[in-house]
Amino acid sequence: MKFSQIHQGIKAIAIGVAFLSFPALAEPQPSISMYGSPDLGPDFVSLPYANPNAPKGGALILGEVGGFDSLNPHIIKGRAPWQLRFWAYETLMGRSWDEPFTLYGLLAETIETGPNREWVEFSLRSEARFSDGSPVTVEDVLWSYETLGTVGHWRYRGLWGKIDTVEQTGPRSVRFTFNEDNPELALLAGMRPILKKAQWEDVDFTVSGLDIVPITSAPYVIDTVDPGRSISLKRNKDYWGADLALRRGTNNFDEIKLEYFGDATVLFEAFKSGDIDMMREGNAEKWETQYDFPAMQDGTMTKSEIPHQRPTGMRGLVMNTRRDLFADWRVRQAMIEAFNFEYINDAQTGGRQDRIQSYFGNSILGMRDGPAADGVTKLLTPFVNTLPPDTIEGYRFPISDGSERNRKNMRRAVTLLDQAGYRVVDGKLTDPAGDPVSFKILLRQGAQEYLSIVELYMDALSRLGISVEVDLVDGAQYAERRKALDFDMTPFARSLSLSPGNEQRLYWGQEYADVEGTRNLMGLNSPAMDALINALNTAKTRQQFLDAVRAMDRVLTAGRYVIPIYHNGPSRIAHKSHLKFPSDTPIYGDRIGFFPDVWWSEE
Repeated sequence: MKFSQIHQGIKAIAIGVAFLSFPALAEPQPSISMYGSPDLGPDFVSLPYANPNAPKGGALILGEVGGFDSLNPHIIKGRAPWQLRFWAYETLMGRSWDEPFTLYGLLAETIETGPNREWVEFSLRSEARFSDGSPVTVEDVLWSYETLGTVGHWRYRGLWGKIDTVEQTGPRSVRFTFNEDNPELALLAGMRPILKKAQWEDVDFTVSGLDIVPITSAPYVIDTVDPGRSISLKRNKDYWGADLALRRGTNNFDEIKLEYFGDATVLFEAFKSGDIDMMREGNAEKWETQYDFPAMQDGTMTKSEIPHQRPTGMRGLVMNTRRDLFADWRVRQAMIEAFNFEYINDAQTGGRQDRIQSYFGNSILGMRDGPAADGVTKLLTPFVNTLPPDTIEGYRFPISDGSERNRKNMRRAVTLLDQAGYRVVDGKLTDPAGDPVSFKILLRQGAQEYLSIVELYMDALSRLGISVEVDLVDGAQYAERRKALDFDMTPFARSLSLSPGNEQRLYWGQEYADVEGTRNLMGLNSPAMDALINALNTAKTRQQFLDAVRAMDRVLTAGRYVIPIYHNGPSRIAHKSHLKFPSDTPIYGDRIGFFPDVWWSEE
């Protein structure tokens, strides 16, 4: 199922219009948009990409690689199924994934803001209930925000530091007053999970484990747990919000089960045999050549492509700039030059997928080719002496001739290393101190795609005199090593949205450059980036917003932190044929909020 060209055009226009301005909510409203007005009025029936008449029932079995040792996805410690954040918890407001950043009332019935969004007030629905039947109260909201903001995962703490006061203003209302000029904060304040305070009294919230099954207000509750191997969620038959327009046509399966496998190969075989119900495929070559098995041929399974208009994000191998070797941009560029993308892409995908060219590529937010526009240049100029070369002038990743030897690019790599003080002695590259250069690439067991890529890459690096080893570890070690920033180079994947905001600080901000569990894996520590994140979050017009994001894109791309691989393009989902989804898909495509949210079973 695909967008029509007309639909794509309409959506592209809508994205642009959405950023025109942001109005204050002078009185309580059922929704809010970052800029402009929400697409859906107060009387909307369902989300535009949901089927309000979708049947309920059936079970969905999904596969994951690795394991889990926690049921709390809101803390740094432990490995909880990442899906629990979205399936087992609710927030005050809910997203429409057909708009860049618009929220509609979920646990909260209404939202109100100050003239400049210096404060926001939410009024809880009287009917909102936890799965044990108890009401969701302001006390639960206050406790959740403070707990997550002080001892929760880093993703929650940034907002808490920007809240000046939080107070109960009525029997079911709570007001957040902010300490900085940042219009996005009013929306972010509606996007924190609400936990039941009473469940966590006299319990150390920061300790991970499987002994506490969360009591939540969400449509699904955890049913059974086989530690490290499987977890099953069942639809709450008494779910309080089943009749909300935001929920109509969603959460259609009676049961969702996650099965965990040792590696991707075993998972794929389980899918082929029908033990799990769907498989996402990021490799276009495999999509064309490895999905012609019997279940596909007899119609038991089918393949669907889901288009989208979101940024490419970044995917590839990230270099840890906390290591001396990768602290120098010339070395990072040499690593990129040695990575023979055209040759590797042909080997991995048959040349079917394009290389990622920037973090916000494929969207209106991405940097433009060539020199920066005036607004972008103005933002970057104060930091011109600290920026890597070509940030303002325009940076592009190198193109090889596609041959195995990649001679032209390798010569450039040698020149860059020489400029950085590296020399070849007896066939081995030595650093400025005279020590042989070596590093390790951290991979998780079962990551066959990356292992194949790395093996080809290591051959090229050996011709530069660099000794490289693959550090292959199990899933638990892999997660802990990355959390502790204990790696030289490792796979990197960062999805980015059409509404970037305060989360960018967690991804690239100086304050998160060296903290355990950070998402700033490359160790980016840049005053320019911090200033651009501030400019992004205080933008008052569409153009200011675009300039800030495009400037960020330039700093990230020209920083040479990640060796990019290929863009996945449309989402490729192979699934059992009885699983259906609406013909109108959201602009975000296959992301949280689409699968499994609006799918259903016709079995």
